[in-house]
Amino acid sequence: MIGLGLEEEIISQLLSGRAIDQARKVKAWLEKNNFWIITRDDPDYPLLLREISCPPFLLFGAGKREVLNLPSIAIVGTRHPSPYGRSMAETLASDLSSRGLVIVSGLARGIDSIAHEAALKDGQTVAVLGSGLKRIYPPENRDLFKKIVAQGAVISEYPPDEPPLAHHFPWRNRLISGLSLAIIVVEASNRSGSLITAKLALDQNREVMAVPGRVGNELSQGTNGLIKAGAKLVENWQDVVLELPSSVRDAILWKEKPSENKHRIEELDEEERLILTYLSSEEALSLDEVVIRSQKSAGELLSILLRLEIKGLVLTFPGPAYLRRV
Repeated sequence: MIGLGLEEEIISQLLSGRAIDQARKVKAWLEKNNFWIITRDDPDYPLLLREISCPPFLLFGAGKREVLNLPSIAIVGTRHPSPYGRSMAETLASDLSSRGLVIVSGLARGIDSIAHEAALKDGQTVAVLGSGLKRIYPPENRDLFKKIVAQGAVISEYPPDEPPLAHHFPWRNRLISGLSLAIIVVEASNRSGSLITAKLALDQNREVMAVPGRVGNELSQGTNGLIKAGAKLVENWQDVVLELPSSVRDAILWKEKPSENKHRIEELDEEERLILTYLSSEEALSLDEVVIRSQKSAGELLSILLRLEIKGLVLTFPGPAYLRRV
């Protein structure tokens, strides 16, 4: 067994049966608290986590395990946010969660906690711990932990008694990004752990996004650096949703208009149907691009596009730019 790379103490525990006794105690504690364990073979194991390098064999969890397989966005950032950073984290978490996206973060002080709290107002959130379920860190977030368990989920790859050791947190960041379709960094210095999460997200082929900050501010150095390196600049929830897989994006955008405004294409006049064919449901096109495609004047197009927007078939973004919703 030494040839397998196991430490002598672990081998001794396995041979003595102590490991089995300890596992039984952990199982009993989890059941007593209505917590759970899922393995990589479990159908409830998060599908996105199966894709990453070194997915944990076991996940210890509390709350609603089904939340782990819903479309999710990670929001991370500094532990000492400015009022601007706090506002942006609250707004993005609230706007995205109210539209059905689960907010994932690390239950840390600052941006993490703000994102969790904002998501709980109208939606769901998942917290990924760098310690065991018995050792909530930071301790002042125990009440937040309980709220998340009631409305979302808390997970850890560490046994319940595991303390919050420093090296656990960079390692757990791969789970925050791994669970998510995209990661948004809100305020980070050049030394921030959030940049580790962004690097992991890139390695996992996830979308990396960042909220721009004021030039010269230390908390803007990390986020502005990410944007310079190619991260998506995020100012609002639409910026995030437009980068998501089409099935998720279209489901969210379609709900933005009341059902009575969702006119069928067959009900459009010939001019409206024609312009709709020039638009893309994959990316927003600028007015100039639509002019080139349609060979119509900007004035004519603005009138037609306005009618299509009123009918719920087109979304308009600053620029202006236009996205087909069907």
